[in-house]
Order: sequence, then C-alpha cells, then structure tokens
Amino acid sequence: MADTVDVLFDQAIEQYKAGTDPGELIPVFKEICDRAPKSSAAWACLAWLYLLTDKPNAALKAAQKAVKLNPQDPQGRVNLAVAMLEAGKPGVREHVEIASRVMAAVAELRTEVMDSIADGLSRKPDWPSLERVQQWLS
Repeated sequence: MADTVDVLFDQAIEQYKAGTDPGELIPVFKEICDRAPKSSAAWACLAWLYLLTDKPNAALKAAQKAVKLNPQDPQGRVNLAVAMLEAGKPGVREHVEIASRVMAAVAELRTEVMDSIADGLSRKPDWPSLERVQQWLS
C-alpha cells in the first residue's frame, strides 16, 4: 500500500531535519505537491528546498502557490520574499510586512519562522537575501 501524503510529508521533514541534502528531497516534495496540490505547507517546503539549492525561479513559482493557498502563512511569505529577492523581482516589502504582522500576532509562528531562518543560514551561510529578510523581521 502506498504511503499517505501525510506520512510522506512527515518522513521528508524528518529527513530534512536529519541533514539530508536539500537537493535529494526536492523530488520527494515535488511528488507530495503532485499528490496534494492544495497543501500550502508542501509548496512552502518545496520553495525552501529550491532556495537552498540556488533555484530562485523554481522557488518563486512554488512560493507563489504556497501563498495563494494560504495567504496568512508567514513562512510562505518569507520564502516568497527571499525568492523574489533572489530572482530580482519587485514587491518584496508587501510580503515581509504581512509575515511580520502575522508573526506579531502569533508568537509560536514567529518562533517557527525565526528558527527556519536560522536553519537556512546554518545550511547556507552568508545568504544575503535571507539575511535581509531576517533583518526586516527582527
């Protein structure tokens, strides 16, 4: 029997946390997105993996889908802002401001996003776009 999408997602997140190379996880998250196209979390994760592997245009498309599916998810907004910076697209401020408002309202989400940013900077040190977004959110 095939794994459910939720099980696949949880396993992939655990692999990521265990240090699996982001490039190896992209096909897994692509499959999850294909099987659950309305999962904003899956699209946000796929965008993050693309960002970590220097694929800003693919990240931009995935992040746009994540934000379209869940406009109030600050992680999706952060991923979109970073992807826009990496791809040289305008309109970054709006996404950072929305993420900031949601994070101010929900402390748990603020912690999650700031932890995610710290994780990104540990995996990809000296990441100017992410450092900029981190500074804006601080």
